[in-house]
Amino acid sequence: MKRSAFFAIVSVVVATVFVEPTCLTANEAKAPNFLFILADDLGYGDLGCYNPKSKIPTPHIDSLAKAGMKFTDAHAPAAVCIPTRYALLTGRYAFRNKKRLGRKTQIPPGRMTIAEILRKNGYRTGCVGKWHLGFQGHPAKDEKVELLGGPMDRGFDEYFGIPASLDIPPYYYIRGRHAIRAPTEKVAASNSEGWTRIQGAFWRAGGIAPGFRHIDVLPKFSEEVVRFLETHKSTHADIPFFLYLALAGPHTPWLPSKAFEGKSGASMYGDFTTEVDHHVGRVLAAIEKLGFAQSTVVVFTSDNGPVWYDQDVKRFEHASVGPLRGMKGDAWEGGHRMPFIVRWSGKIAAGSTSSATICQTDVFATFAALAGTSDLPDDAAEDSFDFSSILFGEAEDKPSRPPVIHQSSKRFLAIRDGKWKLIPALGSGGFSRPSRVKPGDGGPTGQLYDLSKDIGETTNLWAKHPEVVERLQKQLEKIQRDGRSRPRKQPGPK
Repeated sequence: MKRSAFFAIVSVVVATVFVEPTCLTANEAKAPNFLFILADDLGYGDLGCYNPKSKIPTPHIDSLAKAGMKFTDAHAPAAVCIPTRYALLTGRYAFRNKKRLGRKTQIPPGRMTIAEILRKNGYRTGCVGKWHLGFQGHPAKDEKVELLGGPMDRGFDEYFGIPASLDIPPYYYIRGRHAIRAPTEKVAASNSEGWTRIQGAFWRAGGIAPGFRHIDVLPKFSEEVVRFLETHKSTHADIPFFLYLALAGPHTPWLPSKAFEGKSGASMYGDFTTEVDHHVGRVLAAIEKLGFAQSTVVVFTSDNGPVWYDQDVKRFEHASVGPLRGMKGDAWEGGHRMPFIVRWSGKIAAGSTSSATICQTDVFATFAALAGTSDLPDDAAEDSFDFSSILFGEAEDKPSRPPVIHQSSKRFLAIRDGKWKLIPALGSGGFSRPSRVKPGDGGPTGQLYDLSKDIGETTNLWAKHPEVVERLQKQLEKIQRDGRSRPRKQPGPK
């Protein structure tokens, strides 16, 4: 059956399989707009649509799930900010990037991004929010310093945002390739009593632009998104858009505006997450008001898990990662299993759920396919697989996706294949303690979990299933060695 038929009578199909990229034909749906919203440090159990016991009101994101498809087994490619963003935009796992992660430009010239392939297909592209993939240049005292290697040099026509996380100085806004005001002043460090040093209203001391206030950042981001959409409606209505909104919350500092104080049962973190939901709602309202709702694929997800310890769960009776184990940074599920919601009104069945295992690297190939191209170069998106067939209920009897790799903050590389997950080391590999455990004499040297029965990763089956351990280790080594997991193109007939 052609995809156009499914557009009229989409049914709820839970799929667990993938196909190589396919593209829409000329007589099918017009290439859609794309709005990709990436929350920062949001947990799998924070949203009401994923956790009925959540203490955090998230009505706007919950309504997005009711209107689209909710994935229950979607993953960030890493459990921390920078490698996730690199992999998301390039469709390539960040562990393949030999450059050490830091403030310098992470995406090298010549490395294709989602924005670049969509722009080549006629899209207007915009980025609003936290970049955190580095720049060449630093406007310590001068707004005239050109910031190269950022969004404007990696496929985006427009950019407004901040250079990194909102707890990492210097603090200033960027428009295009220039700071709006240079970070010529200094701000003292901030933290909150009753929380760990990396929770609460935490930020580090350093440079700050005159007039910059951390609490203003979320509102400014949603304001800029609305401006982008209004401009598109008035001056670019004949072409589609791709807008990447990288929110700065609920990552620290947790700074809910006064209107949101006390609105949740999870203290500062919950109140700030409710404000994140409010700004997502503001963006969705603009999409509706401007007439883009039917023509826009909206995706909402997060870059990694939350900073939420066991003592926080007990104190507030709020499980930020739901039934999962661990948190931000960890190789355990709480570090990288993410909320992932896709809405395309009239095309994707409202209120549908998929248990398919997907990775955020797959967004590249999926958006490219929906935009009308399956011609991905061999040297681009090497770890990206089109999951659009799942969205439209067409994935029966198709080949399955290769294993997914998860990178922890300590650079543990976990591998997931079907129900099995292998972590070839002991410990969390991240923020949870202990991050590393030395193997005991004769004991397991790594971790193996059957996630179909043990989503909380409580029972290590390493010693019980050595054949599975061996198979997954070989798969991991092959994916590392090959430099790709997406098959190369087959040469055509001579």
